[in-house]
Amino acid sequence: MTRLPSVARRAEQLLGRAVVSTAPVAGGDVATATKLRLADGSQALMKTLPHCPETFFPSEARGLAWLGEAGGVSVPEVLAVDADCLILRWIEPGRPSPEAADALGRALARTHRAGADSFGLTEDTFIARLPLPNTPAPSWAEFFTTRRVLPYLKLAHDRGSVDDQHVATIERAVAKVAALVPEEPPARLHGDLWTGNVLWSHDGDVWVIDPAAYGGHREMDLAMLSLFGLPHLERVQEAYDEVHPLAEGWEDRTGLHQLFPLLVHACLFGGGYGVRAAEVAARYA
Repeated sequence: MTRLPSVARRAEQLLGRAVVSTAPVAGGDVATATKLRLADGSQALMKTLPHCPETFFPSEARGLAWLGEAGGVSVPEVLAVDADCLILRWIEPGRPSPEAADALGRALARTHRAGADSFGLTEDTFIARLPLPNTPAPSWAEFFTTRRVLPYLKLAHDRGSVDDQHVATIERAVAKVAALVPEEPPARLHGDLWTGNVLWSHDGDVWVIDPAAYGGHREMDLAMLSLFGLPHLERVQEAYDEVHPLAEGWEDRTGLHQLFPLLVHACLFGGGYGVRAAEVAARYA
């Protein structure tokens, strides 16, 4: 590894330790990730994003801490955070295994069961690089509709990623959330739990990263896990259900809860995701 002077100096300011070397880390969709080797032999991950909102990284750090308090899923230790960067304890990647998937399912169930004070959060945060509204609502149906689907449906429409017909189909589907989704107390959600935010480590543990945490319906995290193909997904689901049994018909509602991440992707990456969201919504409309 080489040493990027500007990155190393900033890390040293925050950590109070010398940085011996740095190396780029591939895979980040939003922030630039750099692996740090410190003088004491430990390693860290530094995330940076020029000109980001001043709450961007601090809100991620608070989300990790909130999830960590639940005693469920493993989250990386926050070593330092400031408006321009976040430094985490390095997790050495490994391969997925059925045993680790079982452990993930049980841990996620414990995290969800830890609960939240409301549907929402006391602060707005971010999903990828988009603002994420979290003003609490009295029910999941209201929160999901007004804080998760409709803001991104409007943005996707403004950006040309969904047309008027798509909008109408999706609006009809979310109008049925209250009738389709059974009421439950708010769960403690990761909030952006797609496969890219699940880190399988070399020692057989599983960690979750890059949260957009808030209080919500637990079927949201499970729906996002299944959206882009998580290894050993069925093992995760079965282990979860053993610890915190899911309401009947939850699998039939997966597509409904996937409307939110699909619309976020439509806003970020274009119309293919918008068309997919409308096709999914048509099952419920």
